[in-house]
Amino acid sequence: MSCEVAIKIDVDTLKGYLEGVPRLLGILSERKVKASIFFSMGPDNSGKAIRRIFRKGFVSKMLRTKAPSTYGLKTLLYGTLLRAPMIVSSNPDILRRAVEEGHDCGIHCWDHVLWQDRLLKMPREEIRAELSKAVELFSHVAGMAPKSSAAPGWQASFGSLTVQDELGFDYCSDVRGVKPFFPRLDGVVFRTLQIPSTLPTLDELWGLDGIDGNKIHDKYLDLLEPGLNVHTVHAEMEGGAMSDVLKRFLDCCIEGEVVFPTLGDVASRLKNSTGTGVDIADVEMSEIPGRAGKVAVQRTK
Repeated sequence: MSCEVAIKIDVDTLKGYLEGVPRLLGILSERKVKASIFFSMGPDNSGKAIRRIFRKGFVSKMLRTKAPSTYGLKTLLYGTLLRAPMIVSSNPDILRRAVEEGHDCGIHCWDHVLWQDRLLKMPREEIRAELSKAVELFSHVAGMAPKSSAAPGWQASFGSLTVQDELGFDYCSDVRGVKPFFPRLDGVVFRTLQIPSTLPTLDELWGLDGIDGNKIHDKYLDLLEPGLNVHTVHAEMEGGAMSDVLKRFLDCCIEGEVVFPTLGDVASRLKNSTGTGVDIADVEMSEIPGRAGKVAVQRTK
């Protein structure tokens, strides 16, 4: 079986949108690789993430990944001491460029911090309002409705899965796991395909067991499995100071004749295939190495 790597880009902040996305688009264009890019559409309230300080592992992760220098002081104050700026509305042409260059573009959320920190307590009406605002702005800017969504911080709930079904997305990428599946939660099977992130993110590996910028692409190559691998990168990291890490990884994959489908390609392929049924799997909130707090995980047993 051949090896496939789907590059999934999460855009969390204004800095990531204005600076990281254009840089990533250039890196991808040079290598003729298409990615799936998910945009935080509304306000950058990154400063409010300080509330996570009491989560197990949050402070050590921030220090290990040098978050203050990665995100910048202004980003860390947005929504608290500084007004929360709007992300996509600040320069809609960046999203349009990604669409025009043929990337598989969808929504990440409206308010990243709100979704990541409060989703499990949000009523369905609030979830619907958050996603609807993101869908409306995306449609206005891109000239077409988004066909996919990927949740901030890999957070999913019964309410979010229900609303995603209502919106009729082709697929979502809200969980960590091993292969595409239809999610089941509280005994209910949802009809929107989930394509999980299968590889750890850069901030989960950086600084662990002596892994640094010179070694991390080798670690990723070691982790690749036959079939589909989904690699989530962040516009703030791989689109910023860590861009060389992504370049080396992509170049090694290209040299090894790895194929780069988008998540949209995968969803279309599964929809149109015959005789290859997609499994149903339970979704549960669980801790994973290198990340603070719990994330939605595909249960495999």
